[in-house]
Amino acid sequence: MGVIRKLLAWLSVPLICLFAMVLYVARPFNPDNNRLLGWAVARVGRVLLGMERPLEGRENIPTDRPTVVIANHQHNDDLFVIGDLLPPRTVTVGKSALVWVPFFGQVFWLGGNVILNRGRAHKAVAVMQATASAIARDRKSLWVFPEGTRSRGRGLQKFKKGAFHAAVASGAPITMVCVQQYRDEAIGWRGRRESVAVRVLPPVETEGLAVGDIPELMARCHRQMAEAIATL
Repeated sequence: MGVIRKLLAWLSVPLICLFAMVLYVARPFNPDNNRLLGWAVARVGRVLLGMERPLEGRENIPTDRPTVVIANHQHNDDLFVIGDLLPPRTVTVGKSALVWVPFFGQVFWLGGNVILNRGRAHKAVAVMQATASAIARDRKSLWVFPEGTRSRGRGLQKFKKGAFHAAVASGAPITMVCVQQYRDEAIGWRGRRESVAVRVLPPVETEGLAVGDIPELMARCHRQMAEAIATL
């Protein structure tokens, strides 16, 4: 039953994206399209998986100013766990291979999201710095998985610098979304997923910080997230 639930949840993604394509074509590169799509995909996915998602600290997500959101990344199913937490006017960061995923890749591109080539890491920071001007100029928020890859429930991995460069360059606060460690597997004969708790920490202000402050900022955010995850 768990396999069927997971299959249905992931089959719903391209179907929802297909219907969402109308909205994306009607107003291309409007970042609010991503928030609406994330809400639909996450809510439908959790229903199909039979997953509960207790949430603490939603009020800590800024809605009146741009922010750089960082979240821990464990499995592909994170899309269903936290996809409905995007602030208004949010773009996300993904690898270039996502563009070729049927329907999802096309709306990802039309959403104005940041596409990184993982094999050209030396350009990643430059792209994120350029994104910082869009945050300040267009008042967009940015969602990043700073670990850069899935941890598969093995704990919070080392952070990459890109998101922190974007936050410092734009002066936007960093909002930390902490997801409980969970397994990518079903429980019991009904195949439902275990409950996955999420906690949003208060924003960390970056106004006035410089590039030289980034290592300490990264360490502070990593420590706060690790401590929060350990208590979920």
